[in-house]
Amino acid sequence: METTRRPAEQPEAGDSSGPHELLVSVAKGDEQAFARLYDLVAAPVHGLVQRVVRDTAQSEEVTQEVLVEVWRSASRYRSDRGTAMAWIMTIAHRRAVDRVRSAQAAAERETKAGRQEAGRPYDEVAEAVLSRFEQRQLRRCIGTLTDLQRESVVLTYYRGYTYREAAGLLDAPLATVKTRLRDGLIRLRDCLGVTTR
Repeated sequence: METTRRPAEQPEAGDSSGPHELLVSVAKGDEQAFARLYDLVAAPVHGLVQRVVRDTAQSEEVTQEVLVEVWRSASRYRSDRGTAMAWIMTIAHRRAVDRVRSAQAAAERETKAGRQEAGRPYDEVAEAVLSRFEQRQLRRCIGTLTDLQRESVVLTYYRGYTYREAAGLLDAPLATVKTRLRDGLIRLRDCLGVTTR
């Protein structure tokens, strides 16, 4: 992340465009306006994100996600609801909080799984046989999914992508990817004979 950014709300010399004007131009697809807006807001966005996330690498990643979201959703900005900077910083804060919650949830899942594994007796041979059987059965069931369902399931559950990342890779709306996942998982559950309580 560059540290020589201009402070927020100060336009370039000879440029009277502030965040509001630039955001309006970005909403029309103006890439130069986005470059100027990026220069104007990247440092304050990164500062806010780093205060919430506290991890440098993740802060840079979240900052980039925020700026991509600003580019993609600039047309949703409404000046009657607040300033352009406030709108951008709200996106930044929301993304940063989401990242922290996601990290906490993952840590809690790992801790819980570790506790469950600690008290369980272990039979290596039985586990290996069962694991191979389950893998064959799972591969067979994955083969019953549609191509779209299979892509979504593989990306999120086997390659570790988030729903949002999978949607980006598949160039599909987030809601569509979630629907494909839900339908695919229902189909897998039925194929595997899993009963729900």
